[in-house]
Amino acid sequence: MKKKRPTTEAVRTTGSRGHPLFDHMALPVTNVAKSRDWYVKNLDFKIEFENAGITAIQDSAGFTIFLAKAAKSLAGEKVTLTIQVKSVDRKHKELASLGIKFVNSPQNLFWGYGAELRDPDGYMINLWDQISMRKANRQKSKTT
Repeated sequence: MKKKRPTTEAVRTTGSRGHPLFDHMALPVTNVAKSRDWYVKNLDFKIEFENAGITAIQDSAGFTIFLAKAAKSLAGEKVTLTIQVKSVDRKHKELASLGIKFVNSPQNLFWGYGAELRDPDGYMINLWDQISMRKANRQKSKTT
């Protein structure tokens, strides 16, 4: 019998069997207000709070990113943020219509089906959705 995995929201609020839960992260940015507005407008994050130059934005599952002014230049390697959306294709169309440039439009990539874009500081954003990813994985398994 296949074990049913807990939903994202259930894991966000309880952890999985008491294991550690990745709950917050700090993301250095060159302009806190610009980054806040970009994530809120384009990826539907909500502002959790703003205090002492830090803005906390939160996704729909309760994961919080602290946007903080970078002390130095942000040159070099950066983290990649992978964000689940309802539909990669629809989100791509919506953002492209707003003039957002994509590194890769929706397609099969090394990590699965999705789209890639960069935020104002050059952080890579991977967009994916459950339905497209499952479909891509089924097609991949049929060809291997």
